[in-house]
Amino acid sequence: MADNTAIPQGTVPENANDHCPGPESEAAGRAAGCEGCPNQEICSTQASGPDPDLSIVAERLANVTHKILILSGKGGVGKSTFTGQLAFALASDADKEIGVVDIDICGPSLPRIMGCEREEIHRSANGWSPVYVQDNLGVMSIAFMLPDEESAVIWRGPKKNGMIKQFLKDVDWGAGADGKLDYMLFDTPPGTSDEHLSVVQLLRGSGITGAVIVTTPQEVAIQD
Repeated sequence: MADNTAIPQGTVPENANDHCPGPESEAAGRAAGCEGCPNQEICSTQASGPDPDLSIVAERLANVTHKILILSGKGGVGKSTFTGQLAFALASDADKEIGVVDIDICGPSLPRIMGCEREEIHRSANGWSPVYVQDNLGVMSIAFMLPDEESAVIWRGPKKNGMIKQFLKDVDWGAGADGKLDYMLFDTPPGTSDEHLSVVQLLRGSGITGAVIVTTPQEVAIQD
């Protein structure tokens, strides 16, 4: 029996399909990814509108000067290694504040690459505190929340999207004397999937400076 309870804007139901466009989307309940979803009727009939959390994300990231996505068409081309090295290179300027967000939810390798895999995040009145590799370089990853290094993250799209939203709206990046962050780097999973769609949509209000695509010379690495 279908549950006819209205879905709050900005909330993706736990039982939604993998490629749910979100209840706030104009295509909610009508997109191809909605076929067979138990929430299809609710989403297609309730009023759609902008996600109210977008304004919270924009406010939280208002003091971030540059937001850069690190992408790759295939896995194993060194994307996370590049992200880590770029972060360290930028942080070599002691006057710059750098933040790195690992949105590869199911394969969070960045903490190991940056030498902080056994750290834990802490919660304060201002939100989650990132793990600082050095005074001016902070990292946020789901790896810090797992019980051990061998734990696997096997999540459907909506749950991964919810975690990315928390990284953007609930993390206190108030670094530096003036509370500003000069660079925020996003290490994404390979290919184009839910994580990429989510971060681009969530950053719509605050803006994206640009993106770096990491690849290797092999045809299989560049054909996507």
